[in-house]
Amino acid sequence: MRLVIHVDGGARGNPGPAAIAAVLSTPDGDVIDEAKQAIGVASNNVAEYRALILGLERAKELGATKVEVINDSELVSKQINGEYKVKHPDMKPLYVAAKAAFSAFDEWQIRSVPRALNKDADALVNQALDAAAL
Repeated sequence: MRLVIHVDGGARGNPGPAAIAAVLSTPDGDVIDEAKQAIGVASNNVAEYRALILGLERAKELGATKVEVINDSELVSKQINGEYKVKHPDMKPLYVAAKAAFSAFDEWQIRSVPRALNKDADALVNQALDAAAL
């Protein structure tokens, strides 16, 4: 089964209160799962990686064998695709965990898009942040 996974992570302040989200859909766009959670204080990049891992875990639980991940973090996409090196020590374990999560799939790809094209996952991040602030 092929799934499209929109993921997003964000922090209010950098670092600051952070949240992650994933929206999983069929290639035709039918949403089959959503997840969001506040993760405490983190940087934007840490939140982006944690969102990626959350989305991949949910896809595996749903039985996906092929995934297309869409995010709005060029840094994370390019690091996963090997175009950028992972230099920050806080990012290395998250990178390793993400690569391990990808290895569970027969086929995978990741690409970044402008935030406006990742609006559903972005909205879930903001909902989680707002709920955590109450």
